[in-house]
Amino acid sequence: MNGKILAIAGSDPSGGAGIQADIKTISALGGYAMAAITTLTVQNTRQVYDVHPIAANIVADQVTAVLKDITPDAIKLGMMASAETLKQLSQIFVDNSDIPLIVDPVIKSTSGHSLLEKSGIEVLISDILPLTDLLTPNLAEAAQLANMEHINSIKDMMRAGEKLIAMGAAAVLVKGGHLSGDILTDVLVCKDDIYKFSSPLIATKNTHGTGCTLASAIATGIGQGIALKDAVGRAHKYVHNAILQAPEIGHGKGPLNHFVVLD
Repeated sequence: MNGKILAIAGSDPSGGAGIQADIKTISALGGYAMAAITTLTVQNTRQVYDVHPIAANIVADQVTAVLKDITPDAIKLGMMASAETLKQLSQIFVDNSDIPLIVDPVIKSTSGHSLLEKSGIEVLISDILPLTDLLTPNLAEAAQLANMEHINSIKDMMRAGEKLIAMGAAAVLVKGGHLSGDILTDVLVCKDDIYKFSSPLIATKNTHGTGCTLASAIATGIGQGIALKDAVGRAHKYVHNAILQAPEIGHGKGPLNHFVVLD
């Protein structure tokens, strides 16, 4: 296996998002998946019903135990739930700043359930953002973090990415999945360049866990030594194909086919 990836995220018992999606994605792309669980969620493909954060010290201890034995080639941080968890993790990340950190800032579920407390958002901005090698917000998350009223265009996406880099992130991938149109575009904003990754809109309800999957796919590529632009390009294609070949599971927003084979 090529690339040891530590995913730090919540658990989704329905298997389509969170740590379950992370492990499947990392494994499908040839990496070695490690996992520290931050939250137990009560959810299925229909919605998130409840969230039970794991104590911050237990989350930190899980991560520390891995780092004492295995050095990850990249770390993917997903659902974080609490400010205290973020504070404890930030110190660990400071002490291991040579490991690339990919952050998927999970703030709300698609069904509208809050997944990160307000004080946690503040810590995310103050403590985590300056340590982040790549931030992967969707449109709503990018607007909230960048203090923008809305993001309605690719130009807005670029502006949000630039603002988030000014706030400390090394690079930002603003995901355009919720933008209207027949072509969906993700915008990668780096300090010196901007790249666009586009694909045709797929008319489907099977989009459960796309954000988790994309961030883990990028983390795997970075951990395997692939340049950021190419890692994002591969991940974008992987998610697109995984949606195209979704298995039609569940009665709500179904999961992707994480074991799709890339050309």
